[in-house]
Amino acid sequence: MSVVLREVTADEADIRLDRWFRRHYPALNQGAIQKLCRTGQVRVDGHRAEAATRLAAGQSVRIPPLPAAGAPPAPKPVDSRTRGELERMVLYRDDQLIVLNKPSGLPTQGGPGIARHLDGMLAALAGADGERPRLVHRLDRDTSGVIVVARTRGIAAKLAAAFRSRAVEKVYWAVVTGRPVPVEGRIDAPLTRRDPSQAGARGERIAVAEADDDDATHAITDYRTLDHAARKLAWLELRPLTGRTHQLRVHCATLGAPILGDATYGEWRETGNSALLEGFAEQLHLHARHLTLPHPAGGTLAVEAPLPPHMAETFRTLGFTALPPTRPRRG
Repeated sequence: MSVVLREVTADEADIRLDRWFRRHYPALNQGAIQKLCRTGQVRVDGHRAEAATRLAAGQSVRIPPLPAAGAPPAPKPVDSRTRGELERMVLYRDDQLIVLNKPSGLPTQGGPGIARHLDGMLAALAGADGERPRLVHRLDRDTSGVIVVARTRGIAAKLAAAFRSRAVEKVYWAVVTGRPVPVEGRIDAPLTRRDPSQAGARGERIAVAEADDDDATHAITDYRTLDHAARKLAWLELRPLTGRTHQLRVHCATLGAPILGDATYGEWRETGNSALLEGFAEQLHLHARHLTLPHPAGGTLAVEAPLPPHMAETFRTLGFTALPPTRPRRG
């Protein structure tokens, strides 16, 4: 094999040189890539470069002769049932991204004891080039609604940066037990992870931090009451300004209005309002309703998701009237 020069595409801009290598030459491990960089065999625009160097579109990468490697394993076939299930989740798609309506109960990613999850299903939406879509952000297993996946690695990096910079507007709907007082406002309560040995019988993972807690993370949520059924249940609009694990669930509990169906944080701080009420589904009533994000091709994209079946039934029971979701809009 002779020396090859490869141009960095626009979709590959801003990724690290070692990650770019693993994309094109998956048989190379990290140690081999670092050695090629350290010895100057790999160059960017004719200059030595470290493995952590960020690439720019149009740059030329020198590829030295590489050891022969066997063909990568063939991807596992995707069954038609999984493909059909994912297609029914699609709210919007274009050449850069796909927006899905994740059902309640489906984990976003794998973990101990989790065999079936959204990330593992995404191969069913692979493009003609075989590249599978990639997660950009996450929703809890029991939270339903809008979730975005990128069609390529480069687009995933751009969208992930938008989420980190808080350039994405997120709106959630929740049915809570009790009625918050005041009916709208801002919850500014830092959060911390509990020691597993102190999690208690319900297994709470997150708690409001004490003033002197060094591990506290800033967490802010704006809320507004959209409707209520006496003082027993209320429909809230939640706008998280930060993205912490279980932020909305813990913040609602601090209001004395835990989210309906939240067995983990439902009686936190002994508010007197139980999240499990007879006659209502014992599922978390938290839904990612709306997302507005910078589109990688320019402008913005706004997408809304319809309520999941269990929340739609609760709305009917309580007489809450929700407008149908608007069509996806490109700004």
